[in-house]
Amino acid sequence: MKHLGKLLFIACLLALPLSAADAHMSADERAKIVNWLEESRKEYLAAIDGLSEAQWKWKPAPNRWSVGETAEHIVLAEAALFGFLQKAMAAPPNAEWETQTKGKTEFIERVMAPRLGKAQAPEEIVPTGTLTAAQVREKFEQQRAAIVKFAETDTALKEHTTVHPFPVFGTLNAYQWLIYIPLHTMRHDKQIAEVKATEGYPK
Repeated sequence: MKHLGKLLFIACLLALPLSAADAHMSADERAKIVNWLEESRKEYLAAIDGLSEAQWKWKPAPNRWSVGETAEHIVLAEAALFGFLQKAMAAPPNAEWETQTKGKTEFIERVMAPRLGKAQAPEEIVPTGTLTAAQVREKFEQQRAAIVKFAETDTALKEHTTVHPFPVFGTLNAYQWLIYIPLHTMRHDKQIAEVKATEGYPK
């Protein structure tokens, strides 16, 4: 009987997970996101600096965004995405975060910056086209400073989650919201480059 009890105890131990995943960013993950934030910042600023008003406002087609509109969208989107990140962090830890967010990091990295797939921008991040390049740049720099500061903190951010408005993403954890920000910006930096490369763009 004593031997049976020992076997049952061992079986119970084997049934338990060896260890829960660490909800903190690893050193490699932190280095990667900091690099993406800096790379996308430089790319964005280089794309919008030194443009004339004609270049800022020129549209390749009536239903396509200008450089200025795309740049404004990036600023609006970064504010919205950082808001989702903060919403996730304000929520209690999600005990099911590993299961619910599995594979999402790789998915975001695979589709976002290369501009795979297209989506209609929600109304709140559709640009108005009324902001100047200086206004857009100022807003971008202010927001980015706050995002970089957050990225440098050591917080168990992966266990905090919230649901993305696009069903294809579903539940994302705060780390995934964080990497989404620079990758989304890189995605639209490519869009700005496409506008500039379109025939008829003012020289």
